This record gives sequence, C-alpha cells and structure tokens, in this order.
Amino acid sequence: MEIVALVRKQAPITGEQIAETLGISRPTIRSDLAVLVMLGYLDAKPKVGYTAGKAAPDGIAGGRKLLELKVKDIQGIPVIVRDTATVHDAVVTLFIENTSGLVVADENGGLLGVVSRKDLLKVTLGNASAASMPVTLVMTRKPNVVTVGPDDYVIDAARKMIHHQVESLPVVVRRSGTGSGSGERGEDWLEVVGRVSKTSMTRVLVEVAAGFRLGGGGGDDE
Repeated sequence: MEIVALVRKQAPITGEQIAETLGISRPTIRSDLAVLVMLGYLDAKPKVGYTAGKAAPDGIAGGRKLLELKVKDIQGIPVIVRDTATVHDAVVTLFIENTSGLVVADENGGLLGVVSRKDLLKVTLGNASAASMPVTLVMTRKPNVVTVGPDDYVIDAARKMIHHQVESLPVVVRRSGTGSGSGERGEDWLEVVGRVSKTSMTRVLVEVAAGFRLGGGGGDDE
C-alpha cells in the first residue's frame, strides 16, 4: 500500500507525480490507482489529483489483508453451458442464473470460450433465427478469453478485470494429457473450476474494509 501512504502524505497529488516519486511509468500504476479508488482508499478529483479516501485510515492494514487474498478464497461456482447448447439455451440460463456471462465448456469441463449478455443481445436483436444458432458461433473463443487461476492473487484478478473491461473471469486449472473432449488431445487443456465477478470483488472489498471475516464463494452477479 505504498501508493496509499504516499497520497496520504502528499495529497493532492497527480498520477504522474505518484509515478515519478515511485520511479515507475504512469501506465504501470494505472490499474492500481483504479483499484484503490474502487476500494475507497483513494478519491480521484479531476484537475486536482488523488486524495485519501474514506477507507484510508484503515487502508494499510486492510490493504495488506487484501494483498494476501487468493482467488480460491473468494471464487464462486461457474455458470457453464455445454458447447452443444443453442443461443436460446444460453439466454435462458443467463436469466435463470441472473449472471452477466456464461462459460462455454466441453463435456469434461474444458474451457472453450465465454459468452456475455452483450454477445447474446447483439446476435438476437432483429434476428429471428438466432435462437437455434449454436452458442459456439457467438462466444469469445479460448485463445482470447482472460482467465485466472485459484492461486492467483485477488488484486491481480481485479487488475485484469479493469484492464480488459470484463465483468467476470473464469477460474481455471491447467490439466495435461487427453482429458478434454474439445479436440486438444495430447495437449494441455484448461478445466473450469470457478469464477470471480465484479460482485464477488465488491463483496471482498466491503468485508475487508469492514473487518469482517471473509466467507468463501460469492460469485453471484448484480
């Protein structure tokens, strides 16, 4: 929480001044500043700079606790549809589960892609035949899917969500061999074991700031 301590000491201070003082580039700390503002440890004021936020008095201790948290401590159950599902199936699952996105996986839980509300909205608007389309035609495929592992730190997952502007991340474990039915026989594949969302992140931040004991899970969306 070096940034928080610096801002408390020198506020108001701009992002450029923070980067210069720490001896790093402004883009390097952009996601960190965004996370700290979201946490409430910093306030960002246009044309003024950063000042201490409402959570700042307990920010150092809370921040250290947050930095120690790993994804496996907060991950929730992934909402998965099979690669054989249609767009109609995906839309129904999306609303039943009240989630912002779905993971598309093969029969063994191997990650194939993700599909979001926006993806489904784009394909269904004005397209009467969209309901019967395979969900694999509208999903973002695995090479372009941003993921995290159970042992990754929560703060790094938050940075990924901010940088890539996504609402949730699949939590995956790399498996070797021929366990996947996705056609990647003989190659490593990614098993979906959980998910983290903006809501689960927000819950963690609130509990850390309030000093509550963290509970596991919590992958529900708003």
